[in-house]
Amino acid sequence: MIIILLLLITGLVLLIFGADKLVDAASGLAANFGIPNIIIGLTVVAFGTSAPELVVNIMAAFKGSSEMVLGNVLGSNIFNVLGILGISALIYPLAVKTNTTWIEIPLSLLAAVSVWVLAGDRLLNSMDNDVVSRGDGLILLLFFTVFLVYNITISRNPGQDPESVETKSYSTGKALVWIILGLTALVIGGKLIVDNAVFLAREFGWSERVIGLTIVSIGTSLPELATSVAAVRKKKVDIAIGNVVGSNIFNVFFILGLSAVIGPVTVGAGNFMDILLNIVAGILLFIFVFTGKGRRLERWEGLFFLVIYVVYLGGLLLY
Repeated sequence: MIIILLLLITGLVLLIFGADKLVDAASGLAANFGIPNIIIGLTVVAFGTSAPELVVNIMAAFKGSSEMVLGNVLGSNIFNVLGILGISALIYPLAVKTNTTWIEIPLSLLAAVSVWVLAGDRLLNSMDNDVVSRGDGLILLLFFTVFLVYNITISRNPGQDPESVETKSYSTGKALVWIILGLTALVIGGKLIVDNAVFLAREFGWSERVIGLTIVSIGTSLPELATSVAAVRKKKVDIAIGNVVGSNIFNVFFILGLSAVIGPVTVGAGNFMDILLNIVAGILLFIFVFTGKGRRLERWEGLFFLVIYVVYLGGLLLY
């Protein structure tokens, strides 16, 4: 059992290390080729911070572990809002830009609702099973394409003031080596996590859903947590909330979409509680932005998020 836990932790370390090195090297390589800074932020960095979730889900999809696929996506999104934003808001109230308020937060809520719509085959389509099919996956990927085009479009608007993305200096050869090493670490780490998480679930009598919603999703969300906390401590609070909202959109539209294209994702009865909590978290975030003074998330609201998350985790592990 200790060996399994050590392998799981090793997988998480490799996953985070690989994602970090991949982002740095790919950003440096893109800068060498003269790619605009904002495009690097919207593509390389966005993909890199969500790389842990992506790799784990691809591995789980190929193994046919539907509970792990859905649990990781929903668990990451729930942790992003209730956990990461909760912690970040406790450190310093989070101000929200106009675009984030009226477009990105509603879009993340749309992503949450779309999972319920696409997964609810028995309720909505009178089918025998609930499943996110390959066709549903393609729909999610189309939504992601629209989101990506939207981001690139607003980045070219002179009225926007996008945050700069710091890129490290790499020679082309060194960047390629680190990209290969980063990808290798991601693949090995992802395989260690999926294999040992499934084994751990069976040993403790837990479902893969619970493991995916807790250990795996929290572990793969550590890059977003680190990014948001670091941003808040530097008083760059808009980066913190933008990072979380963007990650939630990415997780549903791209990662779940791609996972469903690889193999249809079966939805269990327990998953709908997670889907509904994900929707509720999105609604609360939108409401909280308009409470108090100005468009921001206050400390008491961050504490409220954390309380909900702790109660949710307790319910998962005890029942």
